[in-house]
Amino acid sequence: MKFQRIYAQRGKTRFMHDNQTEEVIARASNGDLEAFRDIYDAYSGFVFNVALRVTRHREDAREITQEVFVTVHNKLKSFRYQSSLRTWMYRVTVNTSLNYIKKHASLKSRTVAYDDALGSSYSRDYVAEKSEREHNEGVINRLLGVLTPEQRACIVLRSMEGLSYKEMADVLAIDVNAVRSRLKRAREKLLSVRKEVLENEL
Repeated sequence: MKFQRIYAQRGKTRFMHDNQTEEVIARASNGDLEAFRDIYDAYSGFVFNVALRVTRHREDAREITQEVFVTVHNKLKSFRYQSSLRTWMYRVTVNTSLNYIKKHASLKSRTVAYDDALGSSYSRDYVAEKSEREHNEGVINRLLGVLTPEQRACIVLRSMEGLSYKEMADVLAIDVNAVRSRLKRAREKLLSVRKEVLENEL
């Protein structure tokens, strides 16, 4: 099953309301393509952006996004509401991204510029701000590049997606103390190289 409309939504993702979720999941798991399209429309933007931030490469993020929704389509019937659909989607996305990187070892050391590192909306005066924004994204891309994929996922989930420690633990399938430890090491590494990266960008 291939999903053609892969894109990164700019600005805040509009997730489904809780009272919509069970009905839509039930319909989609019974083969209702319109219901599955609702899930896709609600979550494809953030899936793409998380994959993009973890892999730092647009084409890889597109492939991962397709793979995530194939997985969701195939496993939706087994969803048991032990977590929210949002948390489950994060988990599938992060796991798929990390597995993709393991299969493509060259991604671990590759640094590629991308457009959505900040996940924020462009202003109307796009041309005037483009240079500064590209500079900022280049800095973020370089900083993310010094982290391991697992550390990068932590930074993305906490600092860019705004998940709580408990939500991160659920997504990463580790306990909260392990989340704090992994995040602490990631932040320490970022602080240790931040000055050098900024100097190289000047």
